[in-house]
Amino acid sequence: MFRCAAFVALAAVASVALWSAPSPAQAPYPSRTVKIVVPAFAGSTTDTLARIVADQLNQKWGKATIVENIPGGAMNIGALSVARAAPDGYTLLIAPPSPLSFNHLLYRDPGYEPTKFVPITMLAKIPNVLVVRNELAVSSLQELIAYAKANPGKLSYASQGVGSTAHLSAAQLEVRAGIRMVHVPYRGAQPALTDVVAGHVDMFFDTLATSVPLYRDKKLKLLGVADLKRANTVPEIPTISEAEVADFKSITWFGLAAPPATPAALVEKINRDVVEILKSKDVGDMLHKMSLEAGATAPAETTRFFAEETALWSKVIKEAGIEPQ
Repeated sequence: MFRCAAFVALAAVASVALWSAPSPAQAPYPSRTVKIVVPAFAGSTTDTLARIVADQLNQKWGKATIVENIPGGAMNIGALSVARAAPDGYTLLIAPPSPLSFNHLLYRDPGYEPTKFVPITMLAKIPNVLVVRNELAVSSLQELIAYAKANPGKLSYASQGVGSTAHLSAAQLEVRAGIRMVHVPYRGAQPALTDVVAGHVDMFFDTLATSVPLYRDKKLKLLGVADLKRANTVPEIPTISEAEVADFKSITWFGLAAPPATPAALVEKINRDVVEILKSKDVGDMLHKMSLEAGATAPAETTRFFAEETALWSKVIKEAGIEPQ
């Protein structure tokens, strides 16, 4: 009888202890510092956007939200660090398309699978635009394509490096228009754009944010917007689809994602807070100054978008015969 009573008493104590102990799952999120990894250098558009989001989350959550830049390896190094992080919401990734959708198609062993990240939201997007040097004797995309067909292999195009959006955009144009050009990879967008302005390379797929001011100053020409609708900032420039190549699309976007296996409820919580931030007037004004359009997508919509981008660039990579490195 004594042993039975003792057992019941111990069980009761254990039960009370079990229910009174705080569970990690029940702890409010966030309860400590959240780290946002940017797989690019400080000062880039990705970095600037990440710091806007981090600053707003600092205010909203009342907990430190910091940005850590881990550049290098075609953004694979930073992305890998997030892929290996605990799926607890305390390490997140903000990145442009390549590490979130197609780097596994360009590199034999990036160390992670982009499609395994858990999409939270698309933060923002901006159309790419085809820019050419002023001295090139063309004034439209039709003239450019005609020139390229008459002079195969003579036109050159810049990119931020092999596998960058600019590289794949030009490869898409080659395949769709039936032309052949020479790829000149650079270490980043700024030196590539500088050489277009200087006349050392013929063309470059750039974002509207950096190319429109140079276009306004007549330092280069814009031949086509790589979206399915014209850009409000340069409504006089036709889309590439209008000009010659139907359904041509190439946009730069910035996604927020969590490590693989992050719980859906946690993703929904982060999504709600970030979307609220993106829809605020202050952040909207900041994005507008950067020529960015807010995304503010739900997790399911973001997942579909990432998959569509992966399918698009997978097709381009295959048709262009770009081999994994």
